[in-house]
Amino acid sequence: MKESHLRSVIKGITWRIIGTADTIFLAWLFTGNVNTALKIGFIELFTKIVLYYFHERIWLVFHIGQIKLNINTKSVDNNPPHFIDKHWRSLVKGISWRFFGTLDTIIISFFVTQNFAKAFTIGFAEVFTKIGLYYLHERLWLTIKWGKKKTEPK
Repeated sequence: MKESHLRSVIKGITWRIIGTADTIFLAWLFTGNVNTALKIGFIELFTKIVLYYFHERIWLVFHIGQIKLNINTKSVDNNPPHFIDKHWRSLVKGISWRFFGTLDTIIISFFVTQNFAKAFTIGFAEVFTKIGLYYLHERLWLTIKWGKKKTEPK
């Protein structure tokens, strides 16, 4: 199965809704200012959709943490391989995404607040909330078949 570019875009948008709401909440919690929290959330809404799209496309290239299946046992060589994700792959993807996402949040938070301590506090708190939320988002998307297409035999 191959994932379409549109699926990656939609998956990024759904994650961004969850992620932005979490960031706004954390920014408000640590700055005490709703306007500051909304500014941080608004900026990252755009930067993280782009970052997430590239993160998704890169992970589609690597089959680390996937089980290779042979769909057609009669002619294995004529069919492209199919893969199923292991649970730990979702966790590792979440950690790798969180590294880039946290860096983005820290930079944006500093840009908005001009305060390193607040920027790092917001980014650090996100590490914990976002890994769990990302894992759940990733597992949910594994159950959705839309946007996946069978690849043609070579």
